[in-house]
Amino acid sequence: MMKPLILGNKQAKYPIVQGGMGVGVSLSRLAGAVAKAGGVGVISAAQIGFTEPDFYTNCAESNLRALKKHIALAKEQCVDGLVGVNIMVATKEYAAQVKAACEAGADLIISGAGLPTDLPGLVAGYEKETKIAPIVSTAKSASVILRLWDRRFQRTADMVVIEGPKAGGHLGFSHEQLASFTKETYDAEIKEILAVVKEYEEKYHCHIPVVVAGGIFDQGDIRHVLELGADGVQMATRFVVTEECDAAEAYKEAYLNAKPSDVEIVKSPVGMPGRAIHNAFLEKVARGETPVKKCLACLAVCNPATTPYCITQALIAAVKGDLDNGLIFCGAEVGRLTEMTTVPKLMAELCF
Repeated sequence: MMKPLILGNKQAKYPIVQGGMGVGVSLSRLAGAVAKAGGVGVISAAQIGFTEPDFYTNCAESNLRALKKHIALAKEQCVDGLVGVNIMVATKEYAAQVKAACEAGADLIISGAGLPTDLPGLVAGYEKETKIAPIVSTAKSASVILRLWDRRFQRTADMVVIEGPKAGGHLGFSHEQLASFTKETYDAEIKEILAVVKEYEEKYHCHIPVVVAGGIFDQGDIRHVLELGADGVQMATRFVVTEECDAAEAYKEAYLNAKPSDVEIVKSPVGMPGRAIHNAFLEKVARGETPVKKCLACLAVCNPATTPYCITQALIAAVKGDLDNGLIFCGAEVGRLTEMTTVPKLMAELCF
């Protein structure tokens, strides 16, 4: 039987975290449904205000407003469930979004796309209600962030997410690393990360749950990482083809129609490789036909003059169903999807 996922004074019935997917793929409808079903539902904060009327004139404020709104809506669906938020370090309004999530009562903040060096300081005063989890991909990155938090803030993580080379969206690896990893070598990496986490468990006399993400598709995958010593899993791709997913039906159909050969590694303006479904938009990018027409100042590292495309506009187009002009992030196992389902049915299929 699966054990609950315990985060200090909070717990989810099942150790399944639904991965945050932006822009707009995992909002309050999906996250609330997952939390209600016993998992950890996660809202993506990335440009979450894209449906607000003033998004293009007041982007930062509309994002903060929408973030608080979606956290409240998700928590309304599941009084006892856990609702988290995924916030990218690469976001220009990172600190403001973390504080807004705390103020809105988020149970968990998961943070990657860069090292969340300042996260403990940003949640100061909210530690009891809002737990924090860095995303790491290697033992080195785990050691760096946990050592830094220990030294600067005299605290450690409430949870650690290990995001492997088969994950969707932005990836914490170089192209060369992505090509070199095998299942066996990354299993060894997971064990090394677990050993790093154990050092801080011993120092702080607490258990730090570790969840593994990237390529987790079925019960067999879940059992495998639990046998390695992890406490749970984070899954995203499987939750896209649910009725509750916040994306347009055309987006979900793109997942169902994707073949393994359709998946490719792309260059993202975030400065990291990303995994996506090949489509007409990526062909336009390759031909240099996607210049940035309006900058929304979403990323700290993006230069509109040199970036190949606006990732905000590309992700918004995709989630709304305009796939010819949209970037469709996905996990490596997207080609295994065969049918639409619901969150309760999927959770029942995954849990044991």
